[in-house]
Amino acid sequence: MNNSGIKFRLIVMNFLQFAIWGAYLTCMGTYLFNHNMGGQIGIFYSIQGIVSIFMPALMGIIADRWIQAQKTLGLCHAISGIAMLCAGLYGIMAGDAVEFGVLFSIYSVAVAFYMPTLALSNSVAYNALDKAGLDTVKAFPPIRIFGTIGFICTMWIVDLLGFQPTAAQFVVSGGIGIVLAIYSFTMPQCPTNKAASKSFVDAFGLRAFSLFKQKKMAIFFIFSMLLGVSLQITNGFANPFLTSFGGITEYADTFGVQHANILISLSQISETLCILLIPFFLKRFGIKKVMLIAMFAWVLRFGLFGLGNPGSGVWMFILSCIVYGVAFDFFNISGSLFVDKETDTSIRSSAQGLFFLMTNGIGATIGTLGAQAVVNHFVYSQEGAMNVWQGWQTSWYIFAAYALIVAVLFAICFKYKHEKETK
Repeated sequence: MNNSGIKFRLIVMNFLQFAIWGAYLTCMGTYLFNHNMGGQIGIFYSIQGIVSIFMPALMGIIADRWIQAQKTLGLCHAISGIAMLCAGLYGIMAGDAVEFGVLFSIYSVAVAFYMPTLALSNSVAYNALDKAGLDTVKAFPPIRIFGTIGFICTMWIVDLLGFQPTAAQFVVSGGIGIVLAIYSFTMPQCPTNKAASKSFVDAFGLRAFSLFKQKKMAIFFIFSMLLGVSLQITNGFANPFLTSFGGITEYADTFGVQHANILISLSQISETLCILLIPFFLKRFGIKKVMLIAMFAWVLRFGLFGLGNPGSGVWMFILSCIVYGVAFDFFNISGSLFVDKETDTSIRSSAQGLFFLMTNGIGATIGTLGAQAVVNHFVYSQEGAMNVWQGWQTSWYIFAAYALIVAVLFAICFKYKHEKETK
């Protein structure tokens, strides 16, 4: 197969990989709220972080030693897709009688086998590009962008089909997952090494924890966890927040209320564009200032949600979505590049796993559960649309204040001198 052919195949794989996620990640909160599970939104989102602590490592070991990565990817998507399809069909058939325990159990199985595919799909892509003789550093980023495009496309499809408040969003996600499961088995074969004899410590990437002996890296990872708290808050609560304006006559028919997912998708569009800014900002300002920019962007992300409305203040929502690209990319991608630069090659992969664990695992789990407690207290305890709006405002201001405190502490505690490149 020629180079353009393998690139196209990887584009399709990445598109489907993130289309699965985009079908429900930003609108699941609205469905849960509409079916008397608003108080459990944080639990549904936190399970992603919990399974990310161990499932990617476990599936990675299986792919390295026993089952080729493309087949492991296919099996994971098959199990996840079927489980997500079952969750959707159960939700549709149960209607308003849907039970938290049943839905959450099925959903948890789907998520447990989906999260490892984020790393497995990268492994399959890197292997295919290597076999084609292509430079992965140059060839992969343009391919990966189509993943975000896939995420945006299913956000729009679910919105336009009216699936945001229904369990049909899970059916869409599961259906795409099954398609990708079949497609994964057709990808170029990845090698296995059955003779590998890694220790338990090496297999699960635990050796990277030795980086905590270095003060600079320890502070970096701790603040990565603290900033990771912010990662999933808007994914879980932005859609329910926007649709809650439907109870206020003045805003009920506005675009932001009727098509919350499309409005939120501006965040992902911004994300694709901001990736291009990272090399310039890192070379000119260094990791500390770039991370601070991300932290203050989170302050704006939350603060603008608190200040805006779907009517005359919709520009604040739009600006919040634009800022998200900076908040997300400047933290996740720049942080990953910093870890790659500052760690020894012998533990580089494990260090990346530790960064993911601290941010998307521990940090995101604490964040979604903490955000749920805040929203329960200030929003879901209220009666009347205006009181609910005020509760949302208070919640967004609390999240913004938290991000501001983290930024100030990071500026004080993290010592790193950036040397500008002369070239």
